[in-house]
Amino acid sequence: MRSILSFCLFVFALLCLPMSAQAAKTIVIMGDSLSAGYGIRPEQAWPALLGQRLSQKRLDYSVANLSISGETSAGGRARLDAALKARKPAVVVIALGANDGLRGLPLAQMRDNLKTMIDASRASGAKVALIGMRLPPNYGPYAGDFQRSFADIAQEKKVPLVDFLLAPVAAEARYFQPDNLHPVAEAEPLILDHVWPTLLPLLK
Repeated sequence: MRSILSFCLFVFALLCLPMSAQAAKTIVIMGDSLSAGYGIRPEQAWPALLGQRLSQKRLDYSVANLSISGETSAGGRARLDAALKARKPAVVVIALGANDGLRGLPLAQMRDNLKTMIDASRASGAKVALIGMRLPPNYGPYAGDFQRSFADIAQEKKVPLVDFLLAPVAAEARYFQPDNLHPVAEAEPLILDHVWPTLLPLLK
């Protein structure tokens, strides 16, 4: 029941945005807690910092961060059509899969979801970037298959890939909240700097 209510509220929020908020070309970010800014203020998360950078560089794009904490690739796939219709994005950034991996969900299912999202985004006229994740080594062979999935999808679909979202901060505990999973605010500018070189060519 809660998931149905959350989805309805999500669609309602999309449809009720003022037209002025959609004046610029839009970058839609479909992610999970790592992009939603879990545990920090929303304006501190890397997608919000991306919006600031675009404004500073006078690039005519706005950022619609549609990331939801706890989201899986299946959840993103279910929400995507409504987002594409409401936002008509020029660029879609897909940053999902971490929760699939942490829950040990079938990787074939995750790959299918991500590939479907890429195809749907392109069919709407948007360019696409894919952001990968990694799992702790204690996940065994599954962790290696999980990591390779993103590179395989990017190669098959010919989309630019950020291999590992947390690469610039993963090795330093000070960049993480007490749960050792979610970055603190100080890590977010470093994450944006990591994503930016892959994203910038899509804006030209």
